Amino acid sequence: MCSGSDAQATGWGSMAALPPGQAAAPAGSAQARARYFNSANAFNIHLEPVPARLFADPAAAALAADGATGFYPCDQRETLGSPWPATTPFMLARYARIRAGDTLHADFVASGAIWYVIEGSGSVQAGPETMAWSGGDVLYLPAGATRWQASEARAAVLWAVTDEPLLAYHGLRAARPEDSPVHFKADDIAAEIDRIHRTVPDAGTSGLAVVFSSVAMQERRNLMPALTLSLNTLPPGGAQSPHRHNSAALTLIVAGEQCKSRVDGQDCPWSDWATLVTPAGAPHSHHNEGARRADFLIVQDGGLYYEARTMGFEFLGT
Repeated sequence: MCSGSDAQATGWGSMAALPPGQAAAPAGSAQARARYFNSANAFNIHLEPVPARLFADPAAAALAADGATGFYPCDQRETLGSPWPATTPFMLARYARIRAGDTLHADFVASGAIWYVIEGSGSVQAGPETMAWSGGDVLYLPAGATRWQASEARAAVLWAVTDEPLLAYHGLRAARPEDSPVHFKADDIAAEIDRIHRTVPDAGTSGLAVVFSSVAMQERRNLMPALTLSLNTLPPGGAQSPHRHNSAALTLIVAGEQCKSRVDGQDCPWSDWATLVTPAGAPHSHHNEGARRADFLIVQDGGLYYEARTMGFEFLGT
């Protein structure tokens, strides 16, 4: 007859029920900090799931005529059980409003920030460079302080995504002095979209998208080491087939009417300039039931998974 296990003998009943082991007679504080798990209790960690969600309120607040200069985050840290602001475990999206003539300073604890100009115009100073921007522009700004100035004519509203939660998890602050800003003008983006539509009039199930990169990141097809950015489009009556991938996605609704996304079995009707959260691994699809083209800007933490060779993209059929 086989004898009982140590776990049974000590009354815990299973390896998973054992408490962490500690040094029996620590000789100092470093030894006292040591903890020992086993192949059962090391993997029974519970993390709150990332919900599919449409952030409409921060967009409305940033776009309101009486909105104050400042940031309007898409923060669901409490739902995620996160000690720091987060939209997904590794990304944080926020809107920024700058009243006419006002200045807004940003210095995120991030490796960089992706910005989209929803409306308005102005300039931004990032290190030694100053760039003039206007509606529809996309900017990548590396880590460090930036100074945003709205024109005197009207207020400006922008959308920004960073990897702040990723750095916070590791307790890091980025330092990449060789990194440089990248500016994508709205006219150039529109020309690229038109070129794709002329070249590939029917993309099947994958949509017609422009993927943003830079001289520094073109070998990886990313805009940041951890984050990827694309502007996807769907023609009237078009749909992107159900698919999934290991990266989470933050989607800014740029244009479209009678459009929706279906995420993990849940319908998410689009609203102007809202931010849609697609959790990692969740089956999802996008649908344009309106009479005009739909445009949606997508930031994913795909750089992490591409580098790890674990992107896991697959179509799931209709």
